[in-house]
Amino acid sequence: MDLAQNLGWTATVLFSIMIVPQMIKTLKSKETKGISLLLFIIFLIANIIALIYAILIQEMPLILKYIIAIETTLAYIIIFAYYQYLEKRKLPL
Repeated sequence: MDLAQNLGWTATVLFSIMIVPQMIKTLKSKETKGISLLLFIIFLIANIIALIYAILIQEMPLILKYIIAIETTLAYIIIFAYYQYLEKRKLPL
C-alpha cells in the first residue's frame, strides 16, 4: 500500500470510531446533559449523503467509513433517546 492508501485507511478507522468515546461516557454517566442531539442528527444525514457519493464513485474505504459512522451514530442516537426518556420520567437508572 502506498502513503495515500495508508492515510485513507487510517482516517477511515479514526472517523469510524470517533463517536465511541461519547457513547462510553454517556453509558457510564447515564445522562445526556450538555450533549447536542442535533449535532448527531446532522452528522447522520451527512454520512448518509456521503455514503451515496462513495457508492457512486466506488471507493471502498469511504463506503466502509460511512457505513460504520452511520451505525455508530444511530446507536448513539438510540442511547441518547433512552437516557432522555429515563431523565424525563425520573426513572431510576
